[in-house]
Amino acid sequence: MKASNLNIYQRLRDFNVPAAVLDEIFSNNDDLSTLITSWDELKNQNLKDDQIAEAVSKIILKELGDDFIQSLENSSIKK
Repeated sequence: MKASNLNIYQRLRDFNVPAAVLDEIFSNNDDLSTLITSWDELKNQNLKDDQIAEAVSKIILKELGDDFIQSLENSSIKK
């Protein structure tokens, strides 16, 4: 994984995006391209990486919905 992609991955994890979701995004070239393009556009607006990660994580978590996030948490507890 490229260092810049690893930075994005780690920052999104810091803002509570589940690893399973990030793994899915980073394994799909179209999704990854969309994420990187969006990240770069926000960076060009002089936002810091943490500000970008916070905004992007809110969007991802909203799109997933509470039920999905809870199902991920419940499945990891059972392991």
